[in-house]
Amino acid sequence: MTVSFKDKVAIVTGAGGGLGKEYALELARRGAKVVVNDLGGSRDGTGSSDAASQVVEEIEKAGGEAIANGASVTEYEQMEKMVADAKQKWGGVHILINNAGVLRDKTFAKMEPADFEFVVKVHLTGSAFATKACWETFREQAYGRVLMTASSTGLFGNFGQANYGAAKLGLAGLTKTLQLEGAKYNIKVNTLSPVAGTRMTEDLFPEEAFKLFDPVNVVPAALFLVSEDAPTNAIVGAGAGGFHSAWVMMNDAVWLKEEDRTVEGFAANWDKIGAMSNLHAPQSGAEQSAAILKAMQGVLGRGAAPSSARD
Repeated sequence: MTVSFKDKVAIVTGAGGGLGKEYALELARRGAKVVVNDLGGSRDGTGSSDAASQVVEEIEKAGGEAIANGASVTEYEQMEKMVADAKQKWGGVHILINNAGVLRDKTFAKMEPADFEFVVKVHLTGSAFATKACWETFREQAYGRVLMTASSTGLFGNFGQANYGAAKLGLAGLTKTLQLEGAKYNIKVNTLSPVAGTRMTEDLFPEEAFKLFDPVNVVPAALFLVSEDAPTNAIVGAGAGGFHSAWVMMNDAVWLKEEDRTVEGFAANWDKIGAMSNLHAPQSGAEQSAAILKAMQGVLGRGAAPSSARD
């Protein structure tokens, strides 16, 4: 099976280098027309460059079609114009890869509130703005593919990256709601947690590891997750040729009788409540309530629930 992006228009944010550049190049090789979005700033979000234009030049030299875009993901009006320009040139937008990002790492004790706010604004709000700018087009054409870029920091934590981790786990949460809202319009939304040697991570990896985690090794996962046959609501990790899935899991609920609903009663049942057993991955928030009702029925039997449980 050959995965083709012929007749598809893709927007890749943060595509002037690293992961975004590799996504843009491979999308173009496989037939997509690509909007290469990048401010060209440094890792902390300052400065600018013509990085996007250089990627466009590389795509065009290889026979592909692309346009450069220097809009900021933190400015919704600029995202709207980016989408409008792509539609005017190519007639639609079908794929969005939210890849733009910055780092301002410090321990939470030393982190300035402005640095927390800025990192969340670029990663989380910026991805929401870019997606919102595409959303009505996706609905109208009954086709859309969105990829959010999360991180192991967001999924599992990392010392000194409170701002980054908060934003990245937020993106996984955004995915989970958007995939529900987009389902009837054939809009699929997924989350990627890449591990790659880029300017964002160049001083975090030893030299040999930096080479091993070449961004090109993440491309197969990213492009599959925005392909026509993509799943939806997946969280996928990728790096150095290794690929895995991750889930937001919950165990079976433990229902406490009214007389046990005290701090002491909860503490007495913590071993069961906190057990990593009978795990499953809910597909919507409604399953949490359903799990509690199921546990209650297991204790009370199949009879009518007490009024406090029904309310």
